[in-house]
Amino acid sequence: MSVKSPSVPVYLVALSSSSRFSPLLRWIGITLVVLLLLQMLSVLGLWDWSSEAFRQLVVERLIQQSPMALVGLLLMYLSSRLDDDGEQRSPALWAVCLLSGLLAVLLTASLPIAFGGDKLLQEQSDQQLAAKRGQLEMARQQSKDPAVLQQLIKQAESAGQVPANATEAQKTQAARSFIDRQLQQMEDQFKQTEQSSKVALSQRRLGNSGGAVVLIVAFTLLCLGSVL
Repeated sequence: MSVKSPSVPVYLVALSSSSRFSPLLRWIGITLVVLLLLQMLSVLGLWDWSSEAFRQLVVERLIQQSPMALVGLLLMYLSSRLDDDGEQRSPALWAVCLLSGLLAVLLTASLPIAFGGDKLLQEQSDQQLAAKRGQLEMARQQSKDPAVLQQLIKQAESAGQVPANATEAQKTQAARSFIDRQLQQMEDQFKQTEQSSKVALSQRRLGNSGGAVVLIVAFTLLCLGSVL
């Protein structure tokens, strides 16, 4: 007569298997949070809060590295939930709550600096574009000056770039074509600079300022989820 071994409920097997991964998840999460701390310390070691460039560097580093900390805190949260017996909050959950809340506060405090950086970058971009636009307009005005055209013809003759039997009309046409090519090149460079400035501004607004807002919401939800 065979004796049947006691059957183990499936949910207990799954719980036991998940619990074995809990320490691994926790330590991976802690490692990611520590990496954020090290990244920030490497910047804060150059402390000069009176410098706008330093403030922008700190804020950019915080925003760029915070997603890594968010993943780490999520892993710590999942690990704690796997070990949760339902009676009381574990120290790891309280740590997730405190760290998430701290990062949400820091990111919120960094928003004025991030927005100020956006405005500063916009002003610098406008100044550069205005300077290039002024140079382009000046070149267009000079290209209409007959004296400039004659000077260019003389330079070409001195350099041997004009055939000896060329007529005055041919010389003038060659000089005018050269000026038109130079103007077209300057216009292309201006358009390229303008497009690059727009892309840089868009990336900063969406990646830094917009990213900070999204991270604030995520850290706040994680903070509340750790204690509710």
